Order: sequence, then C-alpha cells, then structure tokens
Amino acid sequence: MATDTMEPAVTHETVWRTVRRRARITVLVPIAILAYLTYTWFAFDVSALLAKSQPDRAVILATDSVAYKVQVEKNFRRGEFKVAIEGERTATYDNAELPDWVDLDGDTAFIDLGDGYSVEIDGKTALFAIPGYGVIKGTATDKGVDTVLPNGPAPDWVKVDPRKLNVRPTLDRRLQVTKTKIEVHNYFGGWENFWFPFRSPLYGMSFSQLYALALSSDRMDPETSNLWFIVDEFLSNPDWQHGDVFVALFETIMMAVLGTLTAALFGLPLAFLAARNFTSSTFLRFGTRRLFDFLRGIDMLIWSLIFIRAFGLGPLTGALAIAFTDTGSLGKLFSEALENIDNKQVEGVRATGASQIQRYRFGVIPQILPVFVSQVLYYLESNTRSATVIGALGAGGIGLLLVETMKTSRDWENTSYIIILTIVVVILMDQTSSWLRRKLIEGK
Repeated sequence: MATDTMEPAVTHETVWRTVRRRARITVLVPIAILAYLTYTWFAFDVSALLAKSQPDRAVILATDSVAYKVQVEKNFRRGEFKVAIEGERTATYDNAELPDWVDLDGDTAFIDLGDGYSVEIDGKTALFAIPGYGVIKGTATDKGVDTVLPNGPAPDWVKVDPRKLNVRPTLDRRLQVTKTKIEVHNYFGGWENFWFPFRSPLYGMSFSQLYALALSSDRMDPETSNLWFIVDEFLSNPDWQHGDVFVALFETIMMAVLGTLTAALFGLPLAFLAARNFTSSTFLRFGTRRLFDFLRGIDMLIWSLIFIRAFGLGPLTGALAIAFTDTGSLGKLFSEALENIDNKQVEGVRATGASQIQRYRFGVIPQILPVFVSQVLYYLESNTRSATVIGALGAGGIGLLLVETMKTSRDWENTSYIIILTIVVVILMDQTSSWLRRKLIEGK
C-alpha cells in the first residue's frame, strides 16, 4: 500500500513572511554597507587626505615620466646662458650647436616654444608671449621679481610671488624667474639620452648607423671591438644606468628563485610530519603545524626587517625572508595534499615489497607532484613581485633602485623605466612557469 506524501500547504501568511524576511535582508545589507563606508570615511579621514592631494603635481610627474625637458637658463651670478637637457651639466649644449629653436646673442636670447609661444630674454627681463592672453613681463631685482601681467584676472597657470614668477600655460612650456636666474623649460616626448650619454660619440646615431659601425673594421677604440664598444656605451650610460639596472633585476630574480626553492625543499619534508596519515604522533603533528603557522603568520616584510638587522643589507636577507614565509605556506599546502592522497596506490607499491622510501617515491610523490609543481611555480611568480618590495626596504635588487629614483621629483622617467622592466620580468616569469607546468604535469 503506497503512502501519499503530504506537502505543507502554502498559505498567504507563509508567503508574506518569506517576502518580509527577504525585504529586510535587501534593505539591511545596503544599509550595513553604507554604514561601514561612512565609518571608514571618517576613521581614515578621507576628507583631509583629499584636501591635501595635489592632482596638478600628479599630472606634472606623470608628464615627466614620459617626457623630458630642455632647459634654457640665464644665471645672473655667472652672467651666462646654459642650454641643457634636464638641466644636467653633463648634457649641456655647446653654444655653436644649440637647438634650432634657441637663438642666443650676447646678453639676449629668443626662444621659440612653438604654436605662437615664445620667450625673449633681455638682461634681467623675460617677456613671455602667450597666444590669446598677451605678454607676461618678469624682471629680476635685488629683492625678488617685478611682474607685469596683461589686463584682467590672472589665470590659474600664472603663479605670481614677490620672490618668484612661475608661468606654465601648457604642460610642455614653462617660465620661471627669480632674483638669481631665468629658466625656460621646453618639453619633448620620449626619454632623453636613453641609449647613449650626451657626450658619447654614438649619441644621435640611428640603428642602421650602429649596425654598420658594429660590422666596420675601423675601430672606435683600438683596444676593443666596435660591437663591444656599443654595448659598453649603452650599459655604462650614467643617466639611465642600464648595467646597474640589469644587475639589480638579476639579483631580484635570484632572490625570488633562491627563497622559493629553499622553502619548497624544506616545506616538503616537514609536510610529511604534519600530515595525519603519515605521522602518528599527535605531539609531532601539532608542533609542525604550529611551526607553519608561526612562519607564515609573520609577514614577509617583517621577516625582511628582522634579517636586515641580523645580517645587514643585501639580497641574502630578502631570500631568507621569502624562504621563511613560504616554508610555512607551502608546508601547509603540501601537508593537506598528502592527507588527500589515494592510499590504494601506496598499498599497491607496498605489495611489491618496496621499502618505505620507495613507497613515498612511487606511491606518494606522483600523486602530489601536480600540486607541488603548481604551487611552487605560482609562489615563484608571486615572489618575483614581493622581492621588489623587499628590496625597497634595503634587501637590494631592483626595489632599492626604484626607491632611489623616487626620492626626487626629477627622475620619474627612470622610475617608469624600472617599473616597466619589472612588469616585463613578471610576465616572462609567468610565461616560463606556464611552460614548465605544461612540461612537468601535462607532459606537453
């Protein structure tokens, strides 16, 4: 005899209760999120941070990272003009080889900034002609700067001060007048002197000219080949320090590789001690697991600071910080993988009369190898980025060079260069690890 299953009747009150419960959740969740965001707004004092922000300065730094300036300066103390890239003494033009937009004549100068913008310097007076606005006159005096503006309100890009006149109508044109000097800045896109220094005999050569020079038998330096001379001029560029940057990148990669491999080599044996199906001693398992918690519970940056105090600055401290942190993380992951293996494979190997080491080798390792390889390669990718941050604290590598270029506001193109190289290295590490993963796990 079949028994009928009785389903509870759906009443109007049941439906209404469900609707009200869901309506409360729908209303309360957005209110809770809004309350949390409101709390964080006041707790972090976001209003004060926004008030202190300098978006105009951020735009200038962003422009400086992809452009460079040629600076025309008249120094009243020395009584001379100087035309230089980024104002550098080592990148100063000879007066006989000035840019075509600069015309010097004794104590006067005419600078054509393009699109109708021009600056005329006569003695201690600078006249800045600006299309659609007029001419701004700034005269240096013993007490500061006397400024004369066209009629009407002064625009935001004119900063008038008794001690300094600063005019920047566009991002790529600028005039500064103080009581000691007049400066005109003209910006151009690109990175200045990237391939070779300004005074190098290779400066301004095209790639075809460099290729022909490398194959030529007429040596630039009698003691070395032209190819090596080109490479050496590039690597020893004092402005961009390509050689030092590449060495720092190599240190960063080695820091990540050494730290990750050390963590994997120590984490795997310790994982057997932490796995329930391999270690019967509760005390030993508990102690090993707490060791993993201790190692990974302290952040990598904290380990780096500890080792810097213990061993001093250098890549070794970064590698040790990575090794300590990842030993805890990889050990925990490996132990969980060991606890999830199929014991039938281990028993099958045992039935052949294999020793315990052989059972681990042929019954356990093949099962956890995909997890082992995947996790180690993933941590290697991640540690390449982490090594940059650790290096910034003093462990060396590319991170230290990155911090040095960010200390001043005039080296942001070098900062961009280092950031781009770091991203390229991370991409290459990702592609390499993907290739190794396919070769080792999939056999492709």
